[in-house]
Amino acid sequence: MNYQKELDKLLAQLEKEERVPSLLLHSCCAPCSSYVLEYLGQYFNITVFYYNPNIFPESEYTKRILEQQTLIGQMRVKYPVSFIAGSYDKDRFYEMAKGLEHVKEGGERCLKCYELRLRESAWIAKSGGFDYFTTTLSISPMKNAARLNEIGLRLQEEYGVNYLISDFKKKNGYKRSIELSKEYGLYRQDYCGCEFSVRGGKNG
Repeated sequence: MNYQKELDKLLAQLEKEERVPSLLLHSCCAPCSSYVLEYLGQYFNITVFYYNPNIFPESEYTKRILEQQTLIGQMRVKYPVSFIAGSYDKDRFYEMAKGLEHVKEGGERCLKCYELRLRESAWIAKSGGFDYFTTTLSISPMKNAARLNEIGLRLQEEYGVNYLISDFKKKNGYKRSIELSKEYGLYRQDYCGCEFSVRGGKNG
């Protein structure tokens, strides 16, 4: 499936209907969310949901969540952006990662981490009455957009709330996120977030 093409179709339909749905946007960090907010903020009433129990150490988590809130306060998009802070459930993350500590970055542990965060997002979207939910994760060249969308669509069926398919690295999304990070003076981390990715030295 061409995820960007499908998203383009939906956005065109929303414009035609003059409809502005609500979107719960799971964000992994401020830099990744910058382009997504600029892009989708033209079509949705967005609430950024910051839920990343994988982030290590806690000081890094604090730095990233504050940076996210600062960006939301500074960015000017068509429709106002709200914010929800998720719980820092690091024990939940380590329980999920048990037995997968030495799996290569991008493997099964990462896929389970995607699902952990998307599942919480689906639950919040369902309980909050949102029209859609999605994640900024697909903007990273290091993230598997196909698997992210598979997980999101499965959770859509499970929770009964629409998943917004996406591949935000398309249309130069990742490049634009770097430009916006410079424009807003955002802190850009050099690893995905968890202590295993620190060891692997992988950028998220």
